[in-house]
Amino acid sequence: MESIRRLYKVGLGPSSSHTMGPLRAAQEFSARHPEASRLRVSLYGSLAATGKGHMTDKAIERGASPLPVELVWKPETVLPLHPNGMTFESFDAHGCVTDTWEVYSIGGGFLKSASDAQSTAVHSIYPLNKMDVILGWCKEQGKSLWEYVLEHEGEGVFDHLREVWSVMKEAVERGLEAEGVLPGGLGLQRKALNYYQRTKGLRAGLQSRGCLFAYALAVAEENAASTGLVVTAPTCGAAGVLPAVLYYCYKHQTFTEKRILYALATAGLIGVVVKKNGSISGAEVGCQGEIGVACAMAAGAATQLFGGSPAQIEYAAEMGLEHHLGLTCDPVNGLVQIPCVERNAFAAARAMDANLYASLSDGVHRVSFDKVVKTMLATGRDLPSLYRETSTGGLAKTY
Repeated sequence: MESIRRLYKVGLGPSSSHTMGPLRAAQEFSARHPEASRLRVSLYGSLAATGKGHMTDKAIERGASPLPVELVWKPETVLPLHPNGMTFESFDAHGCVTDTWEVYSIGGGFLKSASDAQSTAVHSIYPLNKMDVILGWCKEQGKSLWEYVLEHEGEGVFDHLREVWSVMKEAVERGLEAEGVLPGGLGLQRKALNYYQRTKGLRAGLQSRGCLFAYALAVAEENAASTGLVVTAPTCGAAGVLPAVLYYCYKHQTFTEKRILYALATAGLIGVVVKKNGSISGAEVGCQGEIGVACAMAAGAATQLFGGSPAQIEYAAEMGLEHHLGLTCDPVNGLVQIPCVERNAFAAARAMDANLYASLSDGVHRVSFDKVVKTMLATGRDLPSLYRETSTGGLAKTY
């Protein structure tokens, strides 16, 4: 199971799978071929179906620059390993193909390729990769989940988490100041600032919930606009959930940065467990793999902050994911806006609800987090492709 440093990536949105992944692929392929005079990139499945809305073409052109790129869109064809498939071809000055590379953007900015050892090799950091087994370690050692991260990542992981937290805070604060219409043609107005201003007239209980909404909207809108850096947590499309919960705890509950970093470590562990045993790709399992996992990460982080035991943290994470099972990914016009932006706000609120529910319990429950991850993967694969980031059904079709 890989490092949480690979899960938390800093970059521009709007999509980790459709923007960050293709950008990285183009950078890698063009760097390997300094002799090339041009590239041709064929996009398949979900990447082709919603790539223009996600600015996949712009990302590839930026990654390949200064080489010219010919893009070929093939939404009806799905390559064998994943719905987000790409084929890169390099050409010499005589127009002859010098190399081809079949590569997949598998979610969270990660790449997978059958032919490229650099992309497929994952350095395993953690010897235990199931939450039930990790909980057993915590019980035996008398330690918490963040200490399991520290045990195997070392103190240096907190340098990365400190940068992650800084980018998250800045995204919230930047988004709270931004106004105007999100790009893409839907005419969707930014709402974070208005929501934040309106909370000031509410009583305390409602004010805190309103601020949570505003913080999630702020980051989700920044991601949709691609105007500043965000963190994949676990993806760009779900990038507002965890920052909203942590920023709320930092500002309204006065938790120290040290405690926030510990919570980020626990949230990251939850995320890599899902990535190892399930999926964080909307094109593979629908939005349950993005918003659902983000909610689980945020719920676990909040429960740790409020003094929850490892069992209670696992319970909160389990509820965060379980109650998003079956959630479809059918973005209108292929944009990370409707329903994505609102989903970030509701998932942040649900994460805090899961924290409260788990904190009132003794942590004992029937369905484990591992079982929900397994169910999520099976459910996602059972979803028709029109509900897995192709914008050919559901809300995208109705709208």
